[in-house]
Amino acid sequence: MFSYGGIVSYQQQLATGEVSCVQAVQHYLSEINKQQPLNAFVEVFAEEALHQAALLDNQRKEGQLPKKLHGVIIAIKDVICYKNHKVTAASKMLQGFTSLFTATALQYLIDEDAIIIGNCNCDEFAMGSTNEHSFYGAAKNAADESKVPGGSSGGSAVAVQAGLCMVSLGSDTGGSVRQPAGYCGIIGLKPGYGKISRYGLIAYASSFDQIGIFGTQLSDVALLLDIMSKPDKMDSTMQMEAPKTISASSTTPDKKYRFAYFPETLSHEGLDGEIKDNLQNLIAQLKEEGHEVNAEIFSLLPYLVPAYYVLTTAEASSNLSRYDGVRYGYQSAVPAKNLSEFYTNNRSEGFGKEVKKRIMLGSFVLSAGYFDAYYNQAQKIRRLLVDQVSEIFKNYDAILMPTSPFTAPAIGDKNKDPLADYIGDIYTVFANLTGIPAISLPLFSHSNNLPYGLQVLTNRQDEVSLLEISQRLLERYKA
Repeated sequence: MFSYGGIVSYQQQLATGEVSCVQAVQHYLSEINKQQPLNAFVEVFAEEALHQAALLDNQRKEGQLPKKLHGVIIAIKDVICYKNHKVTAASKMLQGFTSLFTATALQYLIDEDAIIIGNCNCDEFAMGSTNEHSFYGAAKNAADESKVPGGSSGGSAVAVQAGLCMVSLGSDTGGSVRQPAGYCGIIGLKPGYGKISRYGLIAYASSFDQIGIFGTQLSDVALLLDIMSKPDKMDSTMQMEAPKTISASSTTPDKKYRFAYFPETLSHEGLDGEIKDNLQNLIAQLKEEGHEVNAEIFSLLPYLVPAYYVLTTAEASSNLSRYDGVRYGYQSAVPAKNLSEFYTNNRSEGFGKEVKKRIMLGSFVLSAGYFDAYYNQAQKIRRLLVDQVSEIFKNYDAILMPTSPFTAPAIGDKNKDPLADYIGDIYTVFANLTGIPAISLPLFSHSNNLPYGLQVLTNRQDEVSLLEISQRLLERYKA
């Protein structure tokens, strides 16, 4: 029976003939079929995946040297374009739309002989923290199907958590990779802004969005990051300097790190008591091992979520204006008397409640009477955050904080209190506002039998240190 223990181990099995790519794909297709109630996938590319697997098996028989991702089975979030495949952003607005091109980051994986097995469920246009705001219905947490998997990349997280693929891609605008990774007990990496090309990623908020990676093995996540972080002339926001080689190899055992944490994050009234206690215990253990761990007052914490939602909704209002039902997108069957009514019918019926709410909020903060009061002030907060985090990293290697203030809530719980849904983002939006890399590590398990993660953040363009520190923490502290 096929079992997966990481890309290196899997490719060794392929080399020795213990398993074939076709057998691996068949295994995952069988698991996807068995676990359909999780609603992780919106489309499965079964025939195509089997065909690609057979080609790769033949290549090995013919003696061709395997590429870096030879036979690796990957799922993608339904906001990442894949030529001649449907991409809908889990929205009625794009129902049935077929992409005309492939996202650069995805193409880099395909070029290394990855097998793409399907599109994963998500919150509509990546707007949400529970995966309940999807045209296809809610995805479910494999640890407890009554719980949400987190969002917006919930389906991608569940696909890895439930063993429906080897690794998966999501997108992270305010925590949409790290938070579901924490809820599902897997690794979720958001690279720094500009590390991976955004070309072919359906935009939510362009100055925040970043493609991220889910996996169970840190070495797998590091390999995908290394492959995808190559330059792309189609994305002018990418880093210009040559990328460093990234790996998750073990660090020197006696190396000591300098960690900072914000006491405000541990004293926040919304933080679960058990999560707080375990993080404080971890801090104490790190100190005992000789690492420097200091509390740094961070007075801007209360402004994170307001600034984030002002700026992201403003960008969403602009980005989603293109979906009008004329060039592409949903067209209402209701007769319209004029062009304005035609647009109104298309957008009112095509967009879901959460998306419409964020578009309206974004339009409001960009309006002439409120632009200075909200949008400009939020941009000033963002500038202060960037300056403050730069000062912190002059003295520290990494920042530690919770991934989420609580474990996965029950399906339907957050719909009763929309503000509670937004407050859940309090620890993850920091990295997107400042553009720094961050990762959620599955170090802990709650007494309610649900997992939760530790979030680690490093300085801009320093994913190498992030992965080295993550490897050390996983080796030492994973339960």
